[in-house]
Amino acid sequence: MLAEGRRALLLVLLASAALPAAAQAPGPGPAGVSVRGDVLRPLQLGREELAAFAADEQASTSVLRRVAGQERQTTARGVRLRALLARAGLAERDRLDWRKTVVIVSASDGYRVVFSWPELENTEAGAQVLVLYERDGAPLPASEGPLALLAAADLRPGPRHVKWLSTVEVRILRE
Repeated sequence: MLAEGRRALLLVLLASAALPAAAQAPGPGPAGVSVRGDVLRPLQLGREELAAFAADEQASTSVLRRVAGQERQTTARGVRLRALLARAGLAERDRLDWRKTVVIVSASDGYRVVFSWPELENTEAGAQVLVLYERDGAPLPASEGPLALLAAADLRPGPRHVKWLSTVEVRILRE
């Protein structure tokens, strides 16, 4: 019995040591998002720059949220992730590199989600991946950060809802 308790404690300690320090203590991150990696033009964009994108590059989505124990519909506004990627441009060496490209979206606390380039560029769901900067006509609440990312078309949008958005990294997977 004592050995099992020690083993369980050891597993808990090892698991907590494996987590990045930022994931253990999330906090405020940058006020903007950085787009980098295999891109032609790295970008650093804040709320004002995102709001200045053309109307056809922006979208709004209705989100059901639990606020103070009650469900409430809110409207979130943002720029399509594919518009940011188009502005940065894919640094292709080969005309088929887009097929081997992934987009890694990270939060300041280390949380990450992954999209494939074809998913973002060639599906209706990809058109609904938004970099949010506004909710109900006001800046995002402190609980989400200055910027967030939401895959609105996902059946369960929670796992790919990135609060405190900090980076969008494009990687072309080459042999």
